Amino acid sequence: MKISVQKLDHIAIDVEDVERAKTFYSDLLGLKEIPRPESFDFPGAWYDLGNIVLHVVGPRKPALGMHHIAFWVEDVHDCAEEVQKAGFDVKWDSYKILGVDRFFTSDPEGNRIEIQGTERIQ
Repeated sequence: MKISVQKLDHIAIDVEDVERAKTFYSDLLGLKEIPRPESFDFPGAWYDLGNIVLHVVGPRKPALGMHHIAFWVEDVHDCAEEVQKAGFDVKWDSYKILGVDRFFTSDPEGNRIEIQGTERIQ
């Protein structure tokens, strides 16, 4: 099966001070803040950039190095199988986003990659 990436979904950056970051992104740059999923119990903010979303991620314990890029794929479950077959780890995320299934992996250099797709109803 060939993986079909449909778009770059979001970019996530780590910050130490969410309020200071919000002043920069909201007040200075004028980005529109949008709601985050209720299941996210750690600090942060999301910004709608039209065709992509910027995730500002506040400090977490333990620090996980949350910087990443996220791709939207046609079938996230088939994609996960292909990624595993290619020898890369797949870790399904515990923070639920309504209507979305997603996992994390790393590229050959260790860069964190999130893969998302439409939720598969069991």
